[in-house]
Amino acid sequence: MFISEIYKTGVMNRKTKILLVEDDPNFGSILKSYLELAEYEVILKQDGKQGLTCFRNNSFDLCILDIMMPEMDGIETCIELRKIPALRNTLIAFLTARSEDFSQIAGLDAGGDDYITKPIKPRVLISRINALLRRAPGQNEADSRNNIGDIIIDREKYVIINRGKEINLPRKEFELLELLTSKPNKVFTREEIFEEIWGNDVIVGDRTIDVHIRRIREKLDNENIKTIKGVGYKYEI
Repeated sequence: MFISEIYKTGVMNRKTKILLVEDDPNFGSILKSYLELAEYEVILKQDGKQGLTCFRNNSFDLCILDIMMPEMDGIETCIELRKIPALRNTLIAFLTARSEDFSQIAGLDAGGDDYITKPIKPRVLISRINALLRRAPGQNEADSRNNIGDIIIDREKYVIINRGKEINLPRKEFELLELLTSKPNKVFTREEIFEEIWGNDVIVGDRTIDVHIRRIREKLDNENIKTIKGVGYKYEI
């Protein structure tokens, strides 16, 4: 599943702390393991009341709430969390098997920042969490930039600065370059790239990645992106 290879976004300069509230102990333990492999610090609670008590007594960057829980469900928990002044800006994401529009609207109206529907692949979940954390209040400009050799990738402005020259890439080209440079010298397989950039639900041609790579190479005018025949690509430094 490549969880240990998930790319890091540099969102925090310390270990990101997550409160996971999930009433299914087996699923909760599995999810906690995935998150810890992605180098998050995770505390697991099994109902809303436990989660609320834990949140009041600790500091977290993100709370992941199941919706259907005994004692206090995820919506009620979120509402109570948002009543606490110190927690009003804390990120809250719902993780649930319920995909109905009214459930999503209720979750977001209660103060949730994201609504993630099960089942979801671990890598996709980690990417969603990374994206959510990048939106957190208080992230400075340095956190949104990634310097790799002669280029700077500015995630906030969605631009590339190559040898001092600003380049605007189409979204997919930008995301592909960001992925490759997130772990220099790592070989990303074609399957990993498809899953991260296009997702499994989108059907694209076999040559799609190759065309995007060719365009990025032409615009950057460097030879750092290497083709690994029969495997994928890497950004070599």
